[in-house]
Amino acid sequence: MHRQDSTESPLFGEEDNFRLKQSNIKHPLASFFHLFFRTSAILVYLLCDLISSRFIVCMVTIILLLSCDFWTVKNVSGRLLVGLRWWNQVDEDGRSHWVFESRKSDGVSKISAAESRLFWLGLIVCPIFWAIFVFSTIFSFNIKWLVVVIMGLVLQWANLYGYVRCKVGGKSSLRNMAKSYLSGQIFKQAMKETTKS
Repeated sequence: MHRQDSTESPLFGEEDNFRLKQSNIKHPLASFFHLFFRTSAILVYLLCDLISSRFIVCMVTIILLLSCDFWTVKNVSGRLLVGLRWWNQVDEDGRSHWVFESRKSDGVSKISAAESRLFWLGLIVCPIFWAIFVFSTIFSFNIKWLVVVIMGLVLQWANLYGYVRCKVGGKSSLRNMAKSYLSGQIFKQAMKETTKS
């Protein structure tokens, strides 16, 4: 593994241009648990009244599922499915350093396009659900669930943020990435317009 070299694994829809000969699931267990804990936490939250009438039982179950999901995605599925990992390291002076890594180019052939799609889909969709739950909890004045849904949003957002930083490079700014993407799209559109004229 080497630091801040993020050109090896595909991101949001780049899989078609990625040099892969096989697109089957090579790590079925990691793929299963990548989605299992996140969807289970969402389902328990949605069906908690049917599962148990006790708030504490549902809350603890959801928090355990979210914690298992955070650990699994951060330590196992990210490394196996897309060749990325991130962590926080505290040096001797007590300063915190974030480390973002991606697999070297000789490990690229181990990445499956199907697993990459599954990884990014699960990583992006689930935080959207938790964001919706935060707003619905606030607007319905169901304050007792607010801590749970905020925890779900924070844990899932942290993994999404960490892996996006791994993909775009540890030192590059997400704002600069968005700016360059938009300017590229504007340039392409302008080129299309000039060729039509």
